[in-house]
Amino acid sequence: MHLYVSENPRTLYLVTSSQEEKTGRPRRGLVFRAAEGSTSQAVVEFLQKDDIDFSNAVRLTSRTIKGCLGLISVAQEMFLALITSAGEVGNTRPSASSPETVAKIHEVSFFSLTSSVWDDLAAASDALPSPSYTDSADAMMVMQQRNDANNQATVAAAFEHPCAPLTKILSSGTFYYALEPYWDISSRLSQRLLRDPSNMKDINTFDERFVWNEYIVRSLLDFRDRLDQDERDDLDKCQFIVLTIQGYVGLFTLALPAPPTNGSPTIATVTLISRLGWKRAGTRFNTRGVDDDGNCANFVETETLFSTDQHCFSYVQVRGSIPLFWEQQGLQTFGHRIQITRPQASQPAFERHFAQLTEEYSAAHAVNLLGTKENEANLTAAYARHMQIAHAVFGSDAGITHFDFHNAVRTGGHDSIVRDLRRLESISDNMDRFGFTMCDSATDEIITEQKGVFRTNCLDCLDRTNFVQDILSRTTLEQFLTLVRREWTRAGSLWSYHRELWAENGDALSRIYAGTGALNTSFTRSGKRTLAGILSDATKSVSRAYINNFQDKDKQVAIDMFLGNLSDQRQVTIFDPVHDSVRAILEQRLPEYSTTKQCTIFVGTWNLNGRPPSSESLIPWLFPRTNVPEPDIFVLGFQEIVPLNAQQILQTDPEKRRIWEAKILDVLARRPEKKEEYVILRSEQLVGTALIVLVKVQLTSVIRNVEATTRKTGLRGMSGNKGAVGIRLDYHDTSFCFLTAHLAAGHSNTLERNADYRTIVNGLQFLKGKTVKSHDNAIWLADTNYRIDLDYETVRSLALSDNLDALLAADQLKQVMDAKVAFTEFEEGPILFRPTYKYDVGTDNYDSSEKMRIPAWTDRILYKGKQLDLTAYARAELRSSDHKPVYAVFRAEILIIDYAKRAALSRMLLDNVTCTAPGETLDEKLAALTFHVDNTDLPPPSSDETAWWDGPDHPNGVFIAFDNGTSPARQTRNPFDSPTDSPMSASPSSSDDELYARALELQTPMAPTMSGRKPPPPPPPRNKKPSTQDHDI
Repeated sequence: MHLYVSENPRTLYLVTSSQEEKTGRPRRGLVFRAAEGSTSQAVVEFLQKDDIDFSNAVRLTSRTIKGCLGLISVAQEMFLALITSAGEVGNTRPSASSPETVAKIHEVSFFSLTSSVWDDLAAASDALPSPSYTDSADAMMVMQQRNDANNQATVAAAFEHPCAPLTKILSSGTFYYALEPYWDISSRLSQRLLRDPSNMKDINTFDERFVWNEYIVRSLLDFRDRLDQDERDDLDKCQFIVLTIQGYVGLFTLALPAPPTNGSPTIATVTLISRLGWKRAGTRFNTRGVDDDGNCANFVETETLFSTDQHCFSYVQVRGSIPLFWEQQGLQTFGHRIQITRPQASQPAFERHFAQLTEEYSAAHAVNLLGTKENEANLTAAYARHMQIAHAVFGSDAGITHFDFHNAVRTGGHDSIVRDLRRLESISDNMDRFGFTMCDSATDEIITEQKGVFRTNCLDCLDRTNFVQDILSRTTLEQFLTLVRREWTRAGSLWSYHRELWAENGDALSRIYAGTGALNTSFTRSGKRTLAGILSDATKSVSRAYINNFQDKDKQVAIDMFLGNLSDQRQVTIFDPVHDSVRAILEQRLPEYSTTKQCTIFVGTWNLNGRPPSSESLIPWLFPRTNVPEPDIFVLGFQEIVPLNAQQILQTDPEKRRIWEAKILDVLARRPEKKEEYVILRSEQLVGTALIVLVKVQLTSVIRNVEATTRKTGLRGMSGNKGAVGIRLDYHDTSFCFLTAHLAAGHSNTLERNADYRTIVNGLQFLKGKTVKSHDNAIWLADTNYRIDLDYETVRSLALSDNLDALLAADQLKQVMDAKVAFTEFEEGPILFRPTYKYDVGTDNYDSSEKMRIPAWTDRILYKGKQLDLTAYARAELRSSDHKPVYAVFRAEILIIDYAKRAALSRMLLDNVTCTAPGETLDEKLAALTFHVDNTDLPPPSSDETAWWDGPDHPNGVFIAFDNGTSPARQTRNPFDSPTDSPMSASPSSSDDELYARALELQTPMAPTMSGRKPPPPPPPRNKKPSTQDHDI
């Protein structure tokens, strides 16, 4: 394939080469250009090569294109991702009826559809305008490729390409794709053989867990589906679209002793394919544990294949991070500071993970290799506890074996691992129970199918995991060989190749996740532990520590960008008036496939002055009102939970937070008239600032994507004595961000507090680029430290006399909000309580010490969000600290989208658009979807002060409409109405049975309410007929 470009408008042409056409590929081309005024919508055409005008086109690169990975929007520009270098790995199953050949990607380049700034200038200057695509031009391109590397090196880039981080990842040698003829590299052998033969070669049939470019190629796959069958076949034959996996593919071909009948050796191929999952992808310290959908970090499916002319053997194992919510924050060296972030709310996600495994593989047995060190022991205990609870759900389909790998090595060396594992009854029994997959090479008929998988993990799922998986693979392959040819079990070359494949596999997966090769691979390769191997492992450990702490964050951002995980990212779509119209109308009809429910949120903030819990009851703060529903969510923010001394700032002590968590849980458990059970959903701490979120037990399954983060503001962002802690979550389809903070102290330091606010709002980030502004609702519960600009005696006197209005007039926070300097988008409820700072501890008396701190409302709760309704804002009269705790109660409206109903409505709308009336063609109906509005005939916009119908030309709003001959028959019909003789209803919303077959009954839409304003008369008629120019409906 070759890539050409023309300008005005900028258009890229990906076309087949004459050499490819000689092998039978159609003479075709894909034409790309950006939709006018859009950086996330492209116009794509699939044309005959002879129908493309190359008169103004030049070669954009001299490289031969291997395929297209998709379209992506980066930095307000749209890019086409193309494979510019790849190498063949080999045929993974030579005995198959058609080759199953794999290629490794060496280089990927990104070409802009919107700007020429990023073009390869060196290649463009040497490009050949070739309207005829002669063979001589192809030959010249081959010659140019020899000097391509030198040409590229001579061009000094003025600035970095926006897609440079993506290029680095995709060109790392860890991505693979299937060569022609197409086969599904993303699916294991048994999965492919069980499919309908008509889908075996369909590029749109794949295991979506492992196709890494699914996000950027989705628009092209949808474009392919909309083509006619003949054109779709041509597109597939051209191999323009490529699906890629990340992981490892390696193979060896060897000769084995033959049966005595003819004496010729048997040619066998041993192959290893590892498919890394993308749904929770990332780097070592940035991506751990499980997400709310049950997807695990570093999840890999590894398949061992052994193929001869008679049989093909397949054995599948998986690895993945422990499926709990845990993470490692801060600088990590050779020790591991592990935090289980949601210890009481992990069970739903844990069970979702094992439900996926049992559904996909029938059964799953976990092999946990963690040791007895404190952090690993805590994870092991939590793992065992969750599995015990899940046993009631999965029974014998899910189990676990704990095997302390490091202890076994210390006791008997690496050699002992093989013996010890095979002696474990739970391992040997499940190996016999799960078996392997074997098929007939000639017919692809499955003889026996694997009935379960081992799910192996250590902490990183790299070194120890790879070592044990190698043993399990060899043991199972030996069982197969014992059945078909026992003497092959003693073939030294086979096991040498098997060890080499697993060593290379370990290195490849380790480089992806940790940045270096795997440890212990010297033993895997040779079966011996050598001094050189020990030194190599030490070097890798040091490299890992540096890479993981200082380089992986940028790599994580690039991975999230490629996968479409960033919160502000827009997926590129291909212009299609039908589907664009359906998408637009779906957004308008949200109430038809969604419902809402009410939620009560209690929000409290309290500066503890470094004091532990006392005997004072927290009930007046946590349950200030009686005879009201208990809150669904508690959000509690604390400041100075530890004394702000140098020792705490350097190394935060989480023990004080845990003591307060235990106190709160005890209060909730012992409260009178208890109706609900609560658990801690998430907590986080930055020195003295802590945030704790508790929810009702039954809500843990519907609250997802819970994340925590911190932002330091002390000492210009270097110290955590001041700063903020944030926790965000999705409750069904409504997002919340909760922030507790301790801003700069000092009566006159208003500017510093304003700066702290801006630092937090702009600098506090959650995973995947989410910020405070990314959420539907945000609530601050903080010691803002804003003071009252009056003297001590005046403030004290006004406070004791409850003259709050005079105090509020001098409140610094109110002043900066009115001046729109800070908290500009937030609002606060009416303050009907006295200043909460500063009291003599144990009393209700304002500060009587020598310093005589001026009383102030330092403790505040502010919020923004259309779904939030404030029902209470007050303080509690507790005396354990020099601050009074403050609380607010919100009613929130939670959106619940029924995605099955939405999909049903989408299908029905699409059917209504594409079905035609008698005598009407689809082209005519599509033309009716797009029309041009001439704005010159429209009146000026109205405002609250003036209206277009109320002027000198139209006294009292009287407007005389002029007849321009437009009859009802000539008016454009609503494209979402069905033809009168259609079997569908005339209105898409008139029949639930027709609209949502097998879906839940629709919610009745809200009836519109009449505005109090007098309705305007109809607008003036348009003098021109609707145009058929292409515009979104």
